[in-house]
Amino acid sequence: MSDVTRARHGRPVHHWRRDVVELAALFTAVAVADGVANLIGHGPDGPALLVISALALVATAAFHTWWARRHGHAPPADDTGARPAGTGTLWRMRTTVRDEPGSLASLCAALAGRHVDILSLQTHPLAEGTVDEFLLRAPAELEGSAITRAVSLAGGAGTWIERADAHDLVDVPTRVLGLAARTAVDAAELPLALRQLLGRCTIRSLPARPAGGGPGPQPVPADGMLEDTVMRLRAPEGGVITVERPYLPFTPTEFARARALVELDARLGPRIPRGEDVLTLPEGNAITVRRADTGDLAVARRMHERCSARTLSMRYHGPVGDADRYLNHLLSPRFGRTLAAQSASGRIVGLGHLLWDGDETEVALLVEDEWQHRGVGTELLGRLVAMAVEAGCASVYAVTQASNTGMVAAMRGLGLPLDYQIEEGTLVITARLDAAPAATRPPYDDRRETHQSPAGLRD
Repeated sequence: MSDVTRARHGRPVHHWRRDVVELAALFTAVAVADGVANLIGHGPDGPALLVISALALVATAAFHTWWARRHGHAPPADDTGARPAGTGTLWRMRTTVRDEPGSLASLCAALAGRHVDILSLQTHPLAEGTVDEFLLRAPAELEGSAITRAVSLAGGAGTWIERADAHDLVDVPTRVLGLAARTAVDAAELPLALRQLLGRCTIRSLPARPAGGGPGPQPVPADGMLEDTVMRLRAPEGGVITVERPYLPFTPTEFARARALVELDARLGPRIPRGEDVLTLPEGNAITVRRADTGDLAVARRMHERCSARTLSMRYHGPVGDADRYLNHLLSPRFGRTLAAQSASGRIVGLGHLLWDGDETEVALLVEDEWQHRGVGTELLGRLVAMAVEAGCASVYAVTQASNTGMVAAMRGLGLPLDYQIEEGTLVITARLDAAPAATRPPYDDRRETHQSPAGLRD
C-alpha cells in the first residue's frame, strides 16, 4: 500500500502491517494447496494427500480468523475519539515534505494520532520537495495550531492552514470542469473562476491601452510568468491579468491550471449570455433589460450624445469630452458585467456596470435625462447587486456626488447596510452584501420575465 493510499484512508502505519500478516497466511494456504494438488496429480498416494491438504487449509483459515478478531483494523474503542462520522471542523492545509519514501506516511500517522481524517490530498511536486495540500476533518475542539504543530513534528515545513467549508468537498477535477463551463458561457466569469480556483487572491485585468491614456502594462510572454506569490498571464485582448496571493506562494500546478482557463477564454472569444427581461415601469412604459458588451459600443455612444453635460459629469467625474473613451473598457466582459435598459423602440436608455476592482466591486449607473426618475436605475442596480451576491462579493461601492440624489436614493432602496465616505470631493457609498438584499432582483439569467417595479423606489 502506497503512502498516498494510506493518506487517503487516514490509517496509522501499523495497521498495514496486520494486512501483511493476514496476506502472508492466505498466500501460505494457497501455496500449500497448490503443492498438494501437484502431488495428487502425479503420486500414488493422492487420497491421503488430499486429506492432509484439507486439514492444512482448515488450520490456516482458523489462524486467519483468530488473528483478524484479535488484531482487527478498527482502532481500540478508547482511540476513536468517540465522535459520530461526518462531524468536526473542516480545514484546508498545505505543507512541504521531503521527497523521500516514508515522509508522507509519517505525516499521516501524526494526523491520525490527533484523530484527524484526511478527506482528500493533492500533491504539487517541486524541485526541493513536494507540496501536499490536504482537506481535513478534525475534532471540533482541536485548534489549527495544534494540527500544524503535529505536522511540523512529523517533518512538514512551511505549513499553512485555514478553515474550509462544504464547497471544498468537491474534488478538484470536478471543480475545475465546472469553472471551465461557467467561463465558456460568459467571458466576465474568468476573474471569478480564477479566484475560486486559487482561493483568496487579488486579480487585476490591465488593458494594453488604458482608457485614460498613458503607458500600458509591461508585456508578458505567451506562457505567462510565475514569481512566487504573483502570476502574470497574457489576456486574450492583449492586456495583462495579474494574480497576487501574498499569504501563500503559487505552485507550478496552480499556475498551469490558471493558464489553461485563460487559454480557454482566449479560444472562445467574446461572449455573453443573450437572455433578457421585459418589465413594466410604474408609469406603464415597458423596457427590456439585457447584458451588453463591446458590440453595443455604437448605440452606447449615441446614448451619450442624448445625455446632458451634467448627467455625464456626475457619472464620469471628469471632462465630458472624455466620456466616450471609457465606453470600450466599461463594456468589455473582461472587466465586469454590463446591463443595458432598452426602450420598446430598441434604443438604449440606461447602462449599469458591475466592475471587478481587485478585491472590491464597483457599481455604476448612467440613465439618459429623458428616462430619469422612472425607476430604470433602480431596476439596473437591483440586478447588478444580485449578480455581485451570486459572485460571492462581500460588498459593492458606488462613486458619486452628494448632489446625485437619484443614485443615493437607489443605493438606499437596496435595503442593505450602507457606509458613506467623502474622498476628494466625491461621495463613496459602500453596501455590505452579508445581509439579504431587500429590493434586488434575482441574478440575471436567460429567463424572459415581466416585473412591476416596487412602489416608492425611483432613481
